[in-house]
Amino acid sequence: MTQPVFDMMLIALVLAAGAWSILARSMMTAVIVFIVYGLLLALAWVRLGAVDVALTEAAIGSGVTGMLLISAAARFARDPAALRLPSLSSRALAALLASGVAVALGSLALLLPGDAPSLAAETMRALPESGLGNPVAGVLFVFRAFDTMLEKVVLLLALLGVWSLARDEAWGGAPALKPLVQPQGVLPLLARTLPPIGLTYGIYMTWAGADVPGGAFQGGTVLAAMWILVVLAGLAMFPKVTSPWLRWAVAAGPVVFLLIGFAGFLSPGLFLAYPEGYAKPLIVVMELALTLSIAVILGLLVAGPPAGREAR
Repeated sequence: MTQPVFDMMLIALVLAAGAWSILARSMMTAVIVFIVYGLLLALAWVRLGAVDVALTEAAIGSGVTGMLLISAAARFARDPAALRLPSLSSRALAALLASGVAVALGSLALLLPGDAPSLAAETMRALPESGLGNPVAGVLFVFRAFDTMLEKVVLLLALLGVWSLARDEAWGGAPALKPLVQPQGVLPLLARTLPPIGLTYGIYMTWAGADVPGGAFQGGTVLAAMWILVVLAGLAMFPKVTSPWLRWAVAAGPVVFLLIGFAGFLSPGLFLAYPEGYAKPLIVVMELALTLSIAVILGLLVAGPPAGREAR
Protein backbone atom coordinates (compact mmCIF):
# COMPACT_ATOMS: atom_id res chain seq x y z
CA MET A 1 0.00 0.00 0.00
CA THR A 2 1.45 3.37 -1.05
CA GLN A 3 1.69 6.22 1.42
CA PRO A 4 -0.88 8.46 -0.32
CA VAL A 5 -3.44 5.64 -0.29
CA PHE A 6 -2.76 4.97 3.40
CA ASP A 7 -3.07 8.66 4.23
CA MET A 8 -6.39 8.94 2.38
CA MET A 9 -7.72 5.88 4.22
CA LEU A 10 -6.56 7.34 7.54
CA ILE A 11 -8.30 10.66 6.79
CA ALA A 12 -11.50 8.80 5.92
CA LEU A 13 -11.34 6.79 9.16
CA VAL A 14 -10.75 9.93 11.25
CA LEU A 15 -13.74 11.68 9.67
CA ALA A 16 -15.93 8.58 10.01
CA ALA A 17 -15.01 8.07 13.68
CA GLY A 18 -15.64 11.75 14.42
CA ALA A 19 -19.05 11.63 12.77
CA TRP A 20 -19.95 8.37 14.49
CA SER A 21 -19.05 9.70 17.93
CA ILE A 22 -21.36 12.68 17.32
CA LEU A 23 -24.28 10.74 15.85
CA ALA A 24 -24.16 7.68 18.13
CA ARG A 25 -27.37 7.24 20.11
CA SER A 26 -25.74 5.40 23.01
CA MET A 27 -23.51 7.53 25.23
CA MET A 28 -21.15 4.64 25.97
CA THR A 29 -20.85 3.89 22.25
CA ALA A 30 -20.03 7.54 21.60
CA VAL A 31 -17.32 7.46 24.28
CA ILE A 32 -15.71 4.28 22.94
CA VAL A 33 -15.72 5.66 19.40
CA PHE A 34 -14.22 8.91 20.73
CA ILE A 35 -11.35 6.91 22.23
CA VAL A 36 -10.80 5.23 18.87
CA TYR A 37 -10.91 8.67 17.27
CA GLY A 38 -8.09 9.81 19.56
CA LEU A 39 -5.96 6.80 18.62
CA LEU A 40 -6.51 7.52 14.93
CA LEU A 41 -5.45 11.13 15.48
CA ALA A 42 -2.31 9.86 17.22
CA LEU A 43 -1.54 7.80 14.11
CA ALA A 44 -2.10 10.91 11.98
CA TRP A 45 0.42 12.83 14.11
CA VAL A 46 2.93 10.02 13.56
CA ARG A 47 2.44 10.38 9.81
CA LEU A 48 3.17 14.11 10.21
CA GLY A 49 6.42 13.30 12.02
CA ALA A 50 5.29 14.65 15.41
CA VAL A 51 5.83 11.53 17.50
CA ASP A 52 5.84 13.37 20.84
CA VAL A 53 2.48 14.97 20.00
CA ALA A 54 1.16 11.55 18.94
CA LEU A 55 2.15 10.03 22.28
CA THR A 56 0.47 12.89 24.14
CA GLU A 57 -2.69 12.54 22.05
CA ALA A 58 -2.86 8.81 22.74
CA ALA A 59 -2.22 9.26 26.46
CA ILE A 60 -4.46 12.31 27.04
CA GLY A 61 -7.01 12.13 24.24
CA SER A 62 -7.65 8.40 24.50
CA GLY A 63 -6.26 7.50 27.92
CA VAL A 64 -7.16 9.91 30.70
CA THR A 65 -9.94 11.68 28.78
CA GLY A 66 -11.39 8.34 27.76
CA MET A 67 -11.49 7.16 31.36
CA LEU A 68 -13.12 10.45 32.40
CA LEU A 69 -15.82 10.12 29.73
CA ILE A 70 -16.46 6.48 30.63
CA SER A 71 -16.96 7.55 34.24
CA ALA A 72 -19.38 10.30 33.18
CA ALA A 73 -21.31 7.90 30.93
CA ALA A 74 -21.60 5.40 33.77
CA ARG A 75 -22.86 8.11 36.12
CA PHE A 76 -25.62 9.08 33.72
CA ALA A 77 -26.46 5.42 33.16
CA ARG A 78 -27.09 5.10 36.92
CA ASP A 79 -29.15 8.31 37.00
CA PRO A 80 -30.73 8.98 33.58
CA ALA A 81 -32.72 11.88 35.01
CA ALA A 82 -29.48 13.83 35.50
CA LEU A 83 -28.85 13.81 31.76
CA ARG A 84 -30.27 16.84 30.00
CA LEU A 85 -29.77 16.73 26.26
CA PRO A 86 -29.20 20.11 24.59
CA SER A 87 -31.84 21.40 22.22
CA LEU A 88 -31.52 20.99 18.47
CA SER A 89 -30.70 24.67 18.07
CA SER A 90 -27.92 24.40 20.68
CA ARG A 91 -26.42 21.41 18.92
CA ALA A 92 -26.64 23.18 15.55
CA LEU A 93 -24.89 26.24 17.03
CA ALA A 94 -22.15 24.05 18.52
CA ALA A 95 -21.63 22.33 15.16
CA LEU A 96 -21.46 25.71 13.42
CA LEU A 97 -18.90 27.06 15.88
CA ALA A 98 -16.78 23.90 15.64
CA SER A 99 -16.87 24.10 11.84
CA GLY A 100 -15.86 27.74 12.01
CA VAL A 101 -12.89 26.95 14.23
CA ALA A 102 -11.83 24.14 11.88
CA VAL A 103 -12.04 26.41 8.83
CA ALA A 104 -10.10 29.18 10.64
CA LEU A 105 -7.32 26.81 11.69
CA GLY A 106 -7.13 25.36 8.20
CA SER A 107 -6.92 28.85 6.70
CA LEU A 108 -4.12 29.82 9.08
CA ALA A 109 -2.20 26.68 8.17
CA LEU A 110 -2.45 27.55 4.48
CA LEU A 111 -1.26 31.12 5.15
CA LEU A 112 1.93 30.09 6.92
CA PRO A 113 5.12 31.33 5.23
CA GLY A 114 7.14 28.81 3.29
CA ASP A 115 10.25 29.24 5.43
CA ALA A 116 9.07 30.06 8.95
CA PRO A 117 11.68 31.46 11.35
CA SER A 118 13.07 28.71 13.56
CA LEU A 119 15.74 28.09 16.18
CA ALA A 120 15.82 24.37 15.39
CA ALA A 121 19.31 24.49 13.90
CA GLU A 122 20.80 26.28 16.92
CA THR A 123 18.98 23.88 19.26
CA MET A 124 20.37 20.81 17.51
CA ARG A 125 23.90 22.24 17.59
CA ALA A 126 23.71 22.87 21.35
CA LEU A 127 21.88 19.62 22.21
CA PRO A 128 25.00 17.37 22.52
CA GLU A 129 26.25 19.51 25.42
CA SER A 130 23.25 18.37 27.50
CA GLY A 131 23.84 14.68 26.81
CA LEU A 132 20.25 14.32 25.57
CA GLY A 133 19.24 12.73 22.29
CA ASN A 134 15.64 13.93 22.18
CA PRO A 135 15.45 17.58 21.03
CA VAL A 136 12.01 17.99 22.64
CA ALA A 137 13.44 17.01 26.03
CA GLY A 138 16.34 19.37 25.40
CA VAL A 139 14.00 22.30 24.80
CA LEU A 140 11.83 21.48 27.82
CA PHE A 141 14.57 20.87 30.38
CA VAL A 142 17.50 22.93 29.09
CA PHE A 143 16.35 25.88 27.03
CA ARG A 144 12.87 26.37 28.59
CA ALA A 145 13.29 24.69 31.97
CA PHE A 146 11.60 27.54 33.87
CA ASP A 147 8.46 27.26 31.70
CA THR A 148 8.43 23.50 32.19
CA MET A 149 8.62 23.91 35.97
CA LEU A 150 5.73 26.39 35.96
CA GLU A 151 3.62 23.98 33.90
CA LYS A 152 3.95 21.36 36.64
CA VAL A 153 3.13 23.94 39.31
CA VAL A 154 -0.03 24.81 37.35
CA LEU A 155 -1.08 21.14 37.52
CA LEU A 156 -0.62 21.24 41.28
CA LEU A 157 -2.66 24.44 41.56
CA ALA A 158 -5.40 22.89 39.41
CA LEU A 159 -5.63 19.98 41.84
CA LEU A 160 -5.88 22.36 44.79
CA GLY A 161 -8.65 24.17 42.94
CA VAL A 162 -10.59 20.91 42.46
CA TRP A 163 -10.12 19.98 46.12
CA SER A 164 -11.37 23.43 47.17
CA LEU A 165 -14.76 22.56 45.63
CA ALA A 166 -15.41 20.03 48.40
CA ARG A 167 -17.87 20.89 51.15
CA ASP A 168 -16.34 21.75 54.51
CA GLU A 169 -17.75 18.63 56.14
CA ALA A 170 -16.39 16.46 53.32
CA TRP A 171 -12.80 17.69 53.59
CA GLY A 172 -10.30 14.99 54.38
CA GLY A 173 -12.24 12.21 52.67
CA ALA A 174 -11.60 10.31 49.48
CA PRO A 175 -12.73 11.43 46.01
CA ALA A 176 -16.25 10.54 44.96
CA LEU A 177 -15.44 8.62 41.78
CA LYS A 178 -17.47 5.42 41.96
CA PRO A 179 -16.62 2.13 40.25
CA LEU A 180 -18.72 0.85 37.39
CA VAL A 181 -20.78 -2.12 38.55
CA GLN A 182 -19.93 -4.69 35.88
CA PRO A 183 -18.91 -7.88 37.70
CA GLN A 184 -19.12 -9.91 34.50
CA GLY A 185 -18.27 -7.11 32.07
CA VAL A 186 -15.18 -6.40 30.04
CA LEU A 187 -13.96 -3.59 32.32
CA PRO A 188 -12.75 -5.83 35.20
CA LEU A 189 -10.94 -8.02 32.64
CA LEU A 190 -9.18 -4.99 31.17
CA ALA A 191 -8.35 -3.71 34.66
CA ARG A 192 -6.60 -6.99 35.43
CA THR A 193 -4.68 -7.35 32.17
CA LEU A 194 -3.78 -3.82 31.02
CA PRO A 195 -2.13 -2.27 34.14
CA PRO A 196 1.04 -4.42 34.06
CA ILE A 197 1.52 -3.53 30.40
CA GLY A 198 0.65 0.13 31.01
CA LEU A 199 2.95 0.35 34.03
CA THR A 200 5.87 -1.08 32.06
CA TYR A 201 5.19 1.13 29.05
CA GLY A 202 4.73 4.28 31.17
CA ILE A 203 8.05 3.75 32.94
CA TYR A 204 9.76 3.01 29.63
CA MET A 205 8.39 6.19 28.07
CA THR A 206 9.76 8.22 30.97
CA TRP A 207 13.15 6.53 31.00
CA ALA A 208 13.63 6.64 27.23
CA GLY A 209 12.29 10.18 26.88
CA ALA A 210 15.77 11.67 27.24
CA ASP A 211 16.85 10.12 23.94
CA VAL A 212 13.69 9.24 21.98
CA PRO A 213 10.11 10.61 21.86
CA GLY A 214 8.46 10.24 25.25
CA GLY A 215 9.00 11.78 28.66
CA ALA A 216 7.47 12.45 32.05
CA PHE A 217 4.13 13.80 30.87
CA GLN A 218 3.42 10.97 28.47
CA GLY A 219 4.59 8.31 30.94
CA GLY A 220 2.70 9.87 33.85
CA THR A 221 -0.48 10.09 31.79
CA VAL A 222 -0.33 6.40 30.94
CA LEU A 223 0.16 5.54 34.62
CA ALA A 224 -2.78 7.79 35.57
CA ALA A 225 -5.02 6.09 33.01
CA MET A 226 -4.13 2.68 34.44
CA TRP A 227 -4.90 3.89 37.98
CA ILE A 228 -8.27 5.28 36.93
CA LEU A 229 -9.09 2.06 35.06
CA VAL A 230 -8.42 -0.05 38.16
CA VAL A 231 -10.59 2.22 40.31
CA LEU A 232 -13.45 2.27 37.79
CA ALA A 233 -13.38 -1.53 37.72
CA GLY A 234 -13.76 -1.62 41.50
CA LEU A 235 -10.40 -3.32 42.09
CA ALA A 236 -8.94 -0.45 44.14
CA MET A 237 -10.00 2.77 45.87
CA PHE A 238 -8.71 6.31 45.84
CA PRO A 239 -7.02 7.24 49.13
CA LYS A 240 -8.11 10.10 51.35
CA VAL A 241 -6.69 13.45 50.35
CA THR A 242 -5.10 13.73 53.81
CA SER A 243 -2.94 10.64 53.17
CA PRO A 244 0.73 11.60 53.78
CA TRP A 245 2.07 9.46 50.93
CA LEU A 246 -0.45 11.06 48.57
CA ARG A 247 0.67 14.55 49.54
CA TRP A 248 4.34 13.62 49.03
CA ALA A 249 3.60 12.01 45.65
CA VAL A 250 1.73 15.12 44.48
CA ALA A 251 4.54 17.45 45.52
CA ALA A 252 7.50 15.25 44.53
CA GLY A 253 7.90 16.55 40.97
CA PRO A 254 7.81 20.31 41.67
CA VAL A 255 9.93 19.88 44.83
CA VAL A 256 12.68 17.91 43.06
CA PHE A 257 12.56 20.37 40.15
CA LEU A 258 13.05 23.32 42.53
CA LEU A 259 15.81 21.60 44.50
CA ILE A 260 17.81 20.87 41.35
CA GLY A 261 17.08 24.39 40.12
CA PHE A 262 18.40 26.03 43.30
CA ALA A 263 21.41 23.68 43.28
CA GLY A 264 22.39 25.41 40.05
CA PHE A 265 23.38 28.45 42.13
CA LEU A 266 26.22 26.38 43.59
CA SER A 267 27.48 25.19 40.22
CA PRO A 268 27.57 26.65 37.59
CA GLY A 269 26.02 29.65 39.36
CA LEU A 270 22.60 30.05 37.72
CA PHE A 271 19.09 28.92 38.60
CA LEU A 272 18.13 25.76 36.70
CA ALA A 273 21.61 25.46 35.22
CA TYR A 274 23.28 22.04 35.32
CA PRO A 275 26.89 21.27 36.23
CA GLU A 276 28.97 20.22 33.24
CA GLY A 277 28.63 16.50 32.62
CA TYR A 278 25.66 16.05 34.99
CA ALA A 279 22.83 17.51 32.92
CA LYS A 280 21.39 14.21 31.69
CA PRO A 281 21.42 12.38 35.08
CA LEU A 282 19.78 15.36 36.79
CA ILE A 283 17.15 15.65 34.06
CA VAL A 284 16.34 11.94 34.33
CA VAL A 285 15.90 12.34 38.11
CA MET A 286 13.53 15.28 37.52
CA GLU A 287 11.56 13.30 34.95
CA LEU A 288 11.13 10.33 37.28
CA ALA A 289 9.84 12.57 40.09
CA LEU A 290 7.60 14.45 37.65
CA THR A 291 6.17 11.19 36.30
CA LEU A 292 5.01 10.22 39.79
CA SER A 293 3.44 13.63 40.47
CA ILE A 294 1.79 13.87 37.04
CA ALA A 295 0.29 10.38 37.36
CA VAL A 296 -1.14 11.07 40.82
CA ILE A 297 -2.37 14.60 40.00
CA LEU A 298 -4.11 13.58 36.76
CA GLY A 299 -5.76 10.64 38.48
CA LEU A 300 -7.02 12.86 41.30
CA LEU A 301 -8.22 15.53 38.86
CA VAL A 302 -10.40 12.93 37.17
CA ALA A 303 -11.59 11.58 40.55
CA GLY A 304 -12.88 14.98 41.64
CA PRO A 305 -13.06 16.68 45.05
CA PRO A 306 -13.32 14.81 48.37
CA ALA A 307 -16.80 13.44 49.00
CA GLY A 308 -16.69 12.71 52.72
CA ARG A 309 -14.50 11.41 55.50
CA GLU A 310 -15.81 7.90 55.08
CA ALA A 311 -15.85 7.90 51.27
CA ARG A 312 -13.76 5.36 49.48
